[in-house]
Amino acid sequence: MKRRDFIKLAGVSAALFPIASSVFGQQAIPSRSHSYRLTYKVDLPGEGKKAHLWLPLPDTDDTPHQFSQGSVWSGNADIARFENIPGTSSPMFYAEWRGIGPRRVTVSSVVKTTDRLVDLSRYSEPGKAPIPSDIKRFLQPTKHMPLDGIVRKTALSIVKDAHAQSPIKKAQAIYDWVVDNSYRDPAIRGCGRGDIKSMLESGNLGGKCADLNALFVGLARAAGVPARDHYGIRIDDSAAHKTLGKSGDISNAQHCRAEFYLAGLGWVPVDPADVRQLALDEELLVTHPRVVALRKKLFGAWEMNWVAFNHARDITLARDSVIGELPFFMYPQAEIAGHQRDSLEPEEFAYQITSSELVGTGVKF
Repeated sequence: MKRRDFIKLAGVSAALFPIASSVFGQQAIPSRSHSYRLTYKVDLPGEGKKAHLWLPLPDTDDTPHQFSQGSVWSGNADIARFENIPGTSSPMFYAEWRGIGPRRVTVSSVVKTTDRLVDLSRYSEPGKAPIPSDIKRFLQPTKHMPLDGIVRKTALSIVKDAHAQSPIKKAQAIYDWVVDNSYRDPAIRGCGRGDIKSMLESGNLGGKCADLNALFVGLARAAGVPARDHYGIRIDDSAAHKTLGKSGDISNAQHCRAEFYLAGLGWVPVDPADVRQLALDEELLVTHPRVVALRKKLFGAWEMNWVAFNHARDITLARDSVIGELPFFMYPQAEIAGHQRDSLEPEEFAYQITSSELVGTGVKF
């Protein structure tokens, strides 16, 4: 049995396991590590004969910067199970109620995070290094992320203007272009949709994290650099920028991030969307020292007051669901009596997501 399956627990009495000191071997781990309990509390309306619920859970593909310690659930669902998002190895929780009446479920996950920093200053790119087969899929187009037409034209123009020939220089040029040319649009619902073709065709590069980071990912792929989005949620206050953190009630704290791949080094974290969020929220120009410093930092680093759920796109949670295909799975999803609930309205949907830091065997207040 795989470790990830062993700790994927159902039932309120299941234990949550500690981390073994040898798990990460000889890898250097930055100093800021924390453990959190992420909890969904869902109370769906009781009308209709049947209800379905899907919740994204912390990624169980453990890394030195995120380590899942298991999930448990309680409630009155007729069917409940931990499973993978269809077509992926990423976890989710599914519940189903048959018949009218109260519908309650609580799902808690414990996860450890460690601030992530990739030192690019000493990186020497190997000549003509092949892209591993499991990485090549992150060079492919998706429904909302085509890699031809205006996307490819824009990507090639960016790298040409920057005289960027190596993957790291291409990624840097595209990251800088997104920061310089996009902006955070607070009028966009949720985290956006990541429809980069429409953004580029309209010339309106305003959006939120799932839009701006998708711009980076799509343009990087079109330029031949493997890249991917990570959909997740903020779980703690930021140590540096108040606007880039959230704790306690995090029902509206979903956030998307991005990575690109370098041969001989692996995945490199970036987040151009957070650069634009800081600029908007603090009413700063991109030339302001605080924005400049964050811009430099977020090309190669993530503050791990955030957990990743998955990097899946164009998802169908169930073939018989009225929800249909989702561009990504970052918010709770539910349908009642064949009608989809609005996942961007926690009050209508009747769900709350909370985060608490764990200290020793207890919760930090």
